[in-house]
Amino acid sequence: MRVLNIGSLNLDYVYAVDHIILPGETEATGEMHIYLGGKGINQSMALAKAGVEVYHGGMIGADGQPFLDACMEYGVNAKHIQIIEEKTGHTIIQVDRNAQNSILLYGGANQCLTEAFVDQVLADFSAGDILLLQNEVNLLPYIVDKAYEKGMQIALNPSPYNEKLDAVDMSKITIFLVNEVEGGQIAGTSDPQAILKTMLEKYPHARIVLTLGKDGAVYGDAHETHFQPIFPVKAVDTTAAGDTFTGYFLAGLSEGMSIPDTLRMSAKASSIAVTRPGAVPSIPLRSEVMEALRNS
Repeated sequence: MRVLNIGSLNLDYVYAVDHIILPGETEATGEMHIYLGGKGINQSMALAKAGVEVYHGGMIGADGQPFLDACMEYGVNAKHIQIIEEKTGHTIIQVDRNAQNSILLYGGANQCLTEAFVDQVLADFSAGDILLLQNEVNLLPYIVDKAYEKGMQIALNPSPYNEKLDAVDMSKITIFLVNEVEGGQIAGTSDPQAILKTMLEKYPHARIVLTLGKDGAVYGDAHETHFQPIFPVKAVDTTAAGDTFTGYFLAGLSEGMSIPDTLRMSAKASSIAVTRPGAVPSIPLRSEVMEALRNS
């Protein structure tokens, strides 16, 4: 079983601030760093660092060479990353003294996918392979439909949640990976138990992973439900916490691990990631995670 991730690649411009800037306010920053990011590539890197054979599909501009270098370094297959004339997507991220963040996103090359490109990428994959998607690239409805026709397992992290997702046939999704806000937008309620119940009623054949920040994570499907608390740490930067959880969860799933063990591994990986700055650089290796679990 292979994992294909058709997702975003963003250059992250990260600014350290005392507090998230308010409308009309000017604030001096303490530090500025440029990192490789984008929910798509973050999750591919998490999958690769978790030991999964992962292929990334997406588009970058001429300024995106660092992504190809990072894919080679970390073991992400980059054969389906295409260089085009548009600029690489980027973000401007504020991180305050409490490690909370605020993100401004420019889509750039991430919004330039074509149906021909999608068809070419999917042609390399088969029924049973996992396709991972987020909502930072265009053509999501087309990608879902074509992958479903091939019999692929479709994992969706609907982030950022917006009106573009209304055109996606959610009944074709195999695995939903959502946080409390996204789950609430899908289910129409803010109560975690009600979110899980409503989503399973709407999509009875799906597997639901609901992350709840400091309150942990919960998994549910038609047959079982499991809760996973967090591993408390001193957070430095929460930017890649959810992406790390997603990558490690799909890693455990693809390897046939039990859901409780998969949730525990994912939570531990996320707890390590938030103690480090940046997105891709913060994601731990599988060996680090397993050692940390042994010492927990």
